[in-house]
Amino acid sequence: MSWDSDTRARAEEIIVRYPQRRSAVMPLLYLAMAADGKLTDEGMREVAEHTGMTPAQVYSVASFYSMYKRELGEHLVSVCRSVSCHLLGGDDVLAAVVDETGIRPGQTGAITVEAVECVGACGGAPAVQVDYELVEGVSPAQARALCRWLLDERPGFVIGDDLQARFGGQRSFDWGPAEPVGALGPVPAFEPYGTTGGGA
Repeated sequence: MSWDSDTRARAEEIIVRYPQRRSAVMPLLYLAMAADGKLTDEGMREVAEHTGMTPAQVYSVASFYSMYKRELGEHLVSVCRSVSCHLLGGDDVLAAVVDETGIRPGQTGAITVEAVECVGACGGAPAVQVDYELVEGVSPAQARALCRWLLDERPGFVIGDDLQARFGGQRSFDWGPAEPVGALGPVPAFEPYGTTGGGA
């Protein structure tokens, strides 16, 4: 499957922000994931075509970094297991996610579950991300409720502030103004990729 004209136009808008076309390889891999719902061979070939790299060079970048996913459910649930989260119950949160969904870290079903290292929220541990939208102070019971909501409601997009209000606990600090948009799926929510949704 090749990219449609809108995706190709977004790719060119991203490329012009960089000093060389090949410098845009990482954001274009996100664009490829958004276009195909996961990172495909066809998507990596599109990235190669747009950057002037070989498909093997693009694959070497995509396979090195864990954020580029070859298999993805409708949503990505990432549970932090770094020191702060571990000490404050992150393993129990992960166990609750696995028990509630029947999906182990690294597996994909309706959602994809992963155990990750630091998500930058040590003060609000244990932390979870849904499609890279942060939720702090998550208890095992809240993690279960979050998973049930994702599986039962099948939300079209998630917003970090909404997730925090529904399923979070103590935050590390005041996040500032509410953001009216969030992630449409398991790709970071950035406007140039067309991966944002919502609205106030």
